[in-house]
Parts: sequence; C-alpha cells; structure tokens
Amino acid sequence: MIDLESLTLTEMIQLQTQLGETLKRRFEKRLCLAFSDVVGSTPYFARFGDAAGRGMQQRHFDLLRQVLPEGGGRIVDTAGDGAFTVFPGVEGAAGSFIELENLISAQNATYAREHQLVIRVGLHFGPALTDGNAVNGDSVNFAARVATSCAAGEIRLSKLAFRELSTDKRLRCRGMPAVELKGIAEPQELMLLEWRDRTRFPSRVRIEETGEEIALPAQDTITFGRLRDHNGVSANDVVLVLPDPEQARQVSRWQFELRRRTEGFVVRSVTDQVTEVDGAPLVKGQEMPLPPQARLLVAKVMTLQFLTESPPKPVDASGSATFYKTKG
Repeated sequence: MIDLESLTLTEMIQLQTQLGETLKRRFEKRLCLAFSDVVGSTPYFARFGDAAGRGMQQRHFDLLRQVLPEGGGRIVDTAGDGAFTVFPGVEGAAGSFIELENLISAQNATYAREHQLVIRVGLHFGPALTDGNAVNGDSVNFAARVATSCAAGEIRLSKLAFRELSTDKRLRCRGMPAVELKGIAEPQELMLLEWRDRTRFPSRVRIEETGEEIALPAQDTITFGRLRDHNGVSANDVVLVLPDPEQARQVSRWQFELRRRTEGFVVRSVTDQVTEVDGAPLVKGQEMPLPPQARLLVAKVMTLQFLTESPPKPVDASGSATFYKTKG
C-alpha cells in the first residue's frame, strides 16, 4: 500500500509516469469508433408523440444490432436516439454500416414518408482505453464530432479511418472540403463513404425544356409535382416548373414518386395525369423500375432525364480531398 501523503514531488511524478505507461500498456487499443443517430428525431417527437418517437429510436437500435456481428462490432452505449459502437477494424465497421443503411432503405419502403428512418454515421480509427466494456479517450470524442458533421443519410470517415479501408471501399469514398469540428482546433478533411450504388441511383434530374438540373435529395422516397407547398408544408421534393403557365398547369400537383429499392429506384404514379417511362405509360398507383439514364415524359409537356454520376475515381491513400465529376 502506497502512502501518497508521504511521497516527495519527484516520487509522485515518477509514480504518475509509471501509472500512465501501465495504463497504456494494459488498456490502450487501436479501434474503429463509430457514432450513429437518428436525423430529425426532435421534430418527429414533437409532431407524432413519445410513443412514435421511441419506436423510431428502437428501429435504429434493432437494425444496428442485426449488422454488428458482420464487422465484429458491439454497442458500447446508447443515449436518446444515438448509439456508440466499437469495432476491431474500419473495414468491418464500414461493411456493417453500409448494410445498415440498406436495411433501413428496405424497411422504409413499408413506411409512409413522414415515418421513414434516416440516420447519420461517423467513423474514426485511433487509440482508445478499454477494459472490454467501457471505451474512453480523445479518439472517442473525435468520432462523435465526425458524426455530428454529417448530413442526413451520410457515412463520414476521418482520414485515419479512410486509410484503413480496402481498395474496394476506398473507391466508394470521395473527399470533402475541410470542415470545422466543435472542440477541434484545425479544420478537418473528412471522407464521404458512398453506400448507395452510384450506377443504380441517379443523383440529378434535368428538365430538357428549360435545361435546369436539380440535385436529387438523399431520401428513400422523392416526390415530384408542380405544387411547391400545401398548408405551409413542403408538398414536393422536386417542383416541376415550366415557363408557359398553360403547359405548367397540365402537370399534376403531385405527379409521381421515386421509391428506393435494393436494385434501384422505382417510379410510382400518384395521379391520373400521364407519366411515361422511356415511352411506357404508368397508370395511377402503378410502379415501374427506373432504368439508368431514363427519360420521363410528364403530362406530355415536360421531359425529365435522370442522370447518374461517373464511376468513382481512386482516392489516394493520403486521404486528400478528391472530387468526382459528373456526366450528363
């Protein structure tokens, strides 16, 4: 038993050093640290109540538990709608969260738009102290900051996490401009992991009559129509507008939806007004797969072309930001 009160300053400093070295030797490991949380949970609770909000949180946790074994991960802690998970390596963690996002998309197909689950995920690789249960350290805090920087539906990685990925998964990443992270002195370069198949899911739509190109939101259901808002609430994700008012009125207020499936988008008509997919007409309530580079004729007055991005280019191992160019 050490009598701390009897130690000299030098002895206490020596003891402090010895404890630090022993702590590091026994409990420090390099791990992949991940944070995921539900996007928009606060307004969802306010609108639909505690039972619905808690149910959405539980969907997040239940699906997360399904994918953790694939990457050897485990849940360290949950708080509110967020989960802190840890993995032995980044490759397994990335695979687990890609699978999680795909499971969420498949499940969202059975829910109305306002009840669909959307999460964001941040990954970091670095040293942390763990006894097999608790996990602590600066790397944990950094991973949490990466997650809070994410937009809805994104998986972001630190540069250190990116460097641990296989070539296959590196090719699915793209660089981003440096971002400010709370509590971190310098702006950080992060990587965005594209969990969607870029060749199956278009990123933009072009209105041929006007030349306007509109980025498609990263959602499992995307609505199209001429109505911008209804009772103070956004009516369509993509508002279809033409210069000629007479032609514009021929487009329905709600014309069609894109719904994400594992194999790609399907087009679902929600109006009696005609919508044609590459010349094939849709009747109200009918669904049809959206082929790559598809062209939709809307109400016989507007032509939409859906554009996919070019295959990703390699990102160098340094993790420096590399941006993709799009074709179309």
